[in-house]
Amino acid sequence: MNKIKVLWVDDEIDLLKPHIIFLEKKNYEVATCQSGSEAIEMIDEQRFDIVFLDENMPGITGLETLSEIKAKQDSLPVVMITKSEEEYIMEEAIGSKIADYLIKPVNPNQILLSLKKNLDHSRLVTEKTTSDYQQEFRKIAMDMAMVNSLEEWIVLYQRLIYWEIALEDIEDNSMFEILESQKLEANSQFAKFVERNYLGWFQEGGAPVMSHTLFKELVKPELGDQPVLLVVIDNLRYDQWKAFEPILANHYKKEKEEPYLSILPTATQYARNAIFSGLMPLDMEKLHPEWWKNDTDEGGKNQFEDKFLAAQLKRLGLNIKSQYHKISNLKNGKRLADNFKSQRDNDLTVVVYNFVDMISHAKTDMEVIKELASTDKAYRSLTQSWFKNSPLLEVIQQAQQLGMKLIITTDHGTINVKNPSKVIGDRDTSLNLRYKTGRSLTYEDKEVLPATNPKEYHLPAINMSSSFIFAKNDFFFAYPNNYNHYVSFYRNTYQHGGVSLEEMVIPFVVLSPK
Repeated sequence: MNKIKVLWVDDEIDLLKPHIIFLEKKNYEVATCQSGSEAIEMIDEQRFDIVFLDENMPGITGLETLSEIKAKQDSLPVVMITKSEEEYIMEEAIGSKIADYLIKPVNPNQILLSLKKNLDHSRLVTEKTTSDYQQEFRKIAMDMAMVNSLEEWIVLYQRLIYWEIALEDIEDNSMFEILESQKLEANSQFAKFVERNYLGWFQEGGAPVMSHTLFKELVKPELGDQPVLLVVIDNLRYDQWKAFEPILANHYKKEKEEPYLSILPTATQYARNAIFSGLMPLDMEKLHPEWWKNDTDEGGKNQFEDKFLAAQLKRLGLNIKSQYHKISNLKNGKRLADNFKSQRDNDLTVVVYNFVDMISHAKTDMEVIKELASTDKAYRSLTQSWFKNSPLLEVIQQAQQLGMKLIITTDHGTINVKNPSKVIGDRDTSLNLRYKTGRSLTYEDKEVLPATNPKEYHLPAINMSSSFIFAKNDFFFAYPNNYNHYVSFYRNTYQHGGVSLEEMVIPFVVLSPK
């Protein structure tokens, strides 16, 4: 194994001989020089893994040398060492992307720690993360066998997400494979839990917050003291929220994070209409037949969310000024960002942002997107990149400047589907890959949660003999006709409508402006 090569630049290098001997005994190879210009020449001629650079030297200064080094080799780590504690020097050095900043006199262990932090970081993090997860794996496995409440399931799912994000950058793929199998087992057990308890969640007392009670239970209490921006990002999984949460930290501080539960089917026309109406789909059909559309009806299924919201605000006795915006393309997003100051007098501004939904559906249709989002890790990264560069972030930044409270939530999540489940239905059967509604459905019993009586699930029936089925785990429905082509096309795409932690356990976050 090659020794790590260190270049140490200091005009008083002879005084540092004990430090250099210490590092050489630790198996580092140390080259030295006494000026910035000499250091730049050496970097041109040799390969170094890291540079220790004195800030105060005759000739070109340490900061000037740092600038030259970065212009030649931007990725070469440089540790600045200085006698001065002046703030402007620190700021200049940090702005020039130094790897570390040490104040003289330095001791050998400080130098060693800086080396390990910058050069062994990846290996040390991998080893520690792997070791910690191995211990946690056994605990999660034991806890999973004993979970018997929704609160415990939510905590367990959050732990799995924590480890999924922690493990995504380590080099040990075997740990990631173990986590994937643990997530699969968790979804299998969660589906059984939902099947046993779902109908009971519509009873008074002890019912969790779900799509149709979200506004009344969690949004309404946040209204009144300051203007609120409510952002509903369609199709946002909990891990995707965690991926872009740090981006918001510059503008907002988190006050509250309360995961809630999407209703079944975990699909936009059901779950998002339920959020804005405050009603289950069966009640929407009864009370507002002019706004509700079933799966087989023509036209868009979420065209009346603003009307549903107005009716709910009236029913809740909320006499407030509100405005609703639906953003389904970049042009609309930019227009809202450009004119957002016009929302300053609203008590409630609602923005439905469809971009994550566009990604997940585009992944099915476009090979480039399919490649960019081939795994949950890649899907998180793609969502984070979109958010960083989206008009939505501009809107949120303006909301912060206007002193608006921010609420971020979603209607349902998605799951990467991997296993086909054969289903047979008539030609009026709905087209969704994770749920079906229709007559005389034939399906694999172990792979679905059936709702043979839709009214029990507070869902409308298309006709007298209609039922619903919801796919469990990572299954997706496929018809026997043209089966192989259909399966190869949809396998490893992101879908929603069924029963899984990813689709049902979703974020609701309240943030206050910094």
